[in-house]
Amino acid sequence: MNSDIKWQKSSFSEVGAQCIQIAHHDGGILLRESDDPNVVTTTSPTKFAAFISGVKTGMLDHFTD
Repeated sequence: MNSDIKWQKSSFSEVGAQCIQIAHHDGGILLRESDDPNVVTTTSPTKFAAFISGVKTGMLDHFTD
């Protein structure tokens, strides 16, 4: 993976805790888990925006129970 990619994680993540990291690269959105950084999922900004909308409205809260 390109070393110039600037990964970002939530400010809610604790130090050393498992977290999801995100980056914008070549017009796409990249996602990875901090404990397995070599596995990267790519999606479009449009699909990611739909996901974020679902998170903000609470539609996905049942996945955290």
